[in-house]
Amino acid sequence: MSLLSVQREGSGSSFVWLHGFTQTRASAHQFRSILAGDHELWTLDLPGHGAAGSLRASLDETADLVADVLPVQPVALGGYSFGARVALHVALRHPGHVSALVLLGASRGIENLDERRERVARDEALARHIEEVGVEAFLDEWLAQPMFASVPDDPLERASRATNTARGLADSLRLAGTGTQAWLAPLLGVVDAPTLALAGAHDAKFTAEARAIALGVQAGSWGLVADAGHAAHLEQPGPTAARVVEFLDG
Repeated sequence: MSLLSVQREGSGSSFVWLHGFTQTRASAHQFRSILAGDHELWTLDLPGHGAAGSLRASLDETADLVADVLPVQPVALGGYSFGARVALHVALRHPGHVSALVLLGASRGIENLDERRERVARDEALARHIEEVGVEAFLDEWLAQPMFASVPDDPLERASRATNTARGLADSLRLAGTGTQAWLAPLLGVVDAPTLALAGAHDAKFTAEARAIALGVQAGSWGLVADAGHAAHLEQPGPTAARVVEFLDG
């Protein structure tokens, strides 16, 4: 029996979508609704989040847990930020499960070992802070960051994030934060699933990552979502979903 439960909505060919840090499978409802109009959309709570808040797992372990719930036949898999990093790990560890890959705001990790250790230390400090102040106060701080400045206020989105626990989010940072991730650039060449790497046009760091990922895999393309920052699927749900659907159905 899988430790992760899947929610399905819509009809058509299956597309599995993995949420970002502090989100849940109920997040990005406008984006999900558009996708579910064209596909059977699968969503799930990743370890440390939502119904899987008490589940502790590294990135590799998370990828294995996701692979456990995927169909026997290869399926299109996508994700945003943390979820995109998980999706990339699934493609690397379980290539037979993935027919196509969609990555929004993905990262290859941190190449420099000293910088990686510094990131682990910062994430540990942030994890302790989350445990000290609680989820609601932390979400206020998290969403006030410049990278989320253009994300519209959405009570449903906030409510889905508020179902998380401080311990779960802290564990996610400690076990699966970017600092824990191996530098994936040398490994990308083994990914043979058609891959679309997206970023918001105002998100310079992840624009560079999208381009590098697309060039690194065997069959990659990349694109930008206009008038959007890091959370393009929240800021521009229609155009972002349209890019994804065009790729999946093309």
